[in-house]
Amino acid sequence: MSTADAPRPATAPRRPATRRPATRRPATAWPLENAVFSAAMAAQRLPWVDAPARALGLDLLTRDGVTRALLGFLRRTRSGRPVQLRTPFGPFLLPLAAADAAGLLAAADEAGALAPAVGLTAGGQRYGLSPHVPLPRDAAVPAAGLGALLAEDVDRVIAARRGDGTLDRADWRRGMLRLSRRVVAGAAAARDTLLSEVLAAATAAAGTRSYEGRAEALRRRLAPHLADPDPASLTGRLLAAGTGRGAADPDAAAPAVAHALALVSEACADTALQALGLIAVGAAASPEAAVAEALRRWPPVAAAVYPVRSDFVWQDLAVEAGTEILRVPGWLRGLDGEGPSDPAPAGASAAEGARGMPPLCGAPTGCAATRFAALVAEHVVRALTEAVRPLLIAPGFTADRLPDALDPRTLVVALEDIAARPDDGRVSVTLPTAVPVSAFGYAPAAYGALAHASADRLERHAQSLAACAANSGWNADEEGERYRTALLDHAERCATAADGVRRAAKRLTD
Repeated sequence: MSTADAPRPATAPRRPATRRPATRRPATAWPLENAVFSAAMAAQRLPWVDAPARALGLDLLTRDGVTRALLGFLRRTRSGRPVQLRTPFGPFLLPLAAADAAGLLAAADEAGALAPAVGLTAGGQRYGLSPHVPLPRDAAVPAAGLGALLAEDVDRVIAARRGDGTLDRADWRRGMLRLSRRVVAGAAAARDTLLSEVLAAATAAAGTRSYEGRAEALRRRLAPHLADPDPASLTGRLLAAGTGRGAADPDAAAPAVAHALALVSEACADTALQALGLIAVGAAASPEAAVAEALRRWPPVAAAVYPVRSDFVWQDLAVEAGTEILRVPGWLRGLDGEGPSDPAPAGASAAEGARGMPPLCGAPTGCAATRFAALVAEHVVRALTEAVRPLLIAPGFTADRLPDALDPRTLVVALEDIAARPDDGRVSVTLPTAVPVSAFGYAPAAYGALAHASADRLERHAQSLAACAANSGWNADEEGERYRTALLDHAERCATAADGVRRAAKRLTD
């Protein structure tokens, strides 16, 4: 038999090779794209550059307009995939869609590849964020119980209005921090102003070498409130969550309490004030919608950097250790077909919408403390708007032209009484008239409104002085009669001044 006729040796069937999914590194932006993006980032610290473009109606040439146009171009040229950018503030991996940012960070978090996030200011400076600590869902104070906790401090804020009805920024912040301490740490903590100061110092030091020392000081400050928790507060509910399994450990609960207090304080002091501004201009139909719109449009964590400490793969994208992921939700807004927003509907709720990447926290995924903070802010706005009517004084904007950025420190809001207070005859020099304060550049009619408010306040003060002088308690002796005469003289001077101011106001408004 010839070699050609020999049977072929049997061969085992070949097993299909296991193919690993192909991965690729993120695309890198071109030098010109890096330069334009870097210029847009640097311009964020120069708000005045938007004025000429806005005056001409050219929103595309504003800082946010240029940034969104560049991001839209990158989405088209990179098929919407995250892109690696080099900027003066460091190289970043930038997701170009909100869904991609959420998916990328969720995959990194699931792989345990992320270091704690840090905030990024408009000027490119990094700052500490409150370290994220999961909060048990059943620890949050129910919505039905928040009204009673907030009532006293909301009344304090309303009573602290200035004579023209405006809210002083320091008084507002002081009242909201007090309210936040009461809700989170209990009634005893409401008076502990140092707790908020120590918390702010610890949060600012997050990620630095001094953090451990600041965190230890915060734990010591929280210890008395954890040792004897108020059952109506979040701390009391958190420590009572171990019923049946043994009491919860106060030391273990301290980080969660500190995180919740930091977020609730920020939501009440800043977001609630922005929400009042939205309600004042008719951009939201309810407190829930106002807080939701404020968090969506002006998130307190406007930009966050997430350092990657180990390799991971998201879809087919290989992300290496040492990469820094940049999340800027405000820049991505509008790229997915979202046009100018209509006034937010009454049913929208910030607490329900704060899922996924939270606007108050640096967590890569959801944060129960953010949802609770949004709920508290909603109840603050509701309690205020049930008693008073917010009026926006500055900065000037309308429901159809909301600003891209709104610093709460620049907001001036007045609170107008819905129902007039009864005159009980007591001296009421500090009783607010709730008419807006005028500002530089206002029309003469605005100054006339302020003058009318001053005249009303003077007249009311004259009436209260006269009512006080009519009290029979001054009849006891000569000294009392002298005080009565002095009160009547003051009342006459106030009435005369009110007439003069009212005449001046009439000339301004005519």
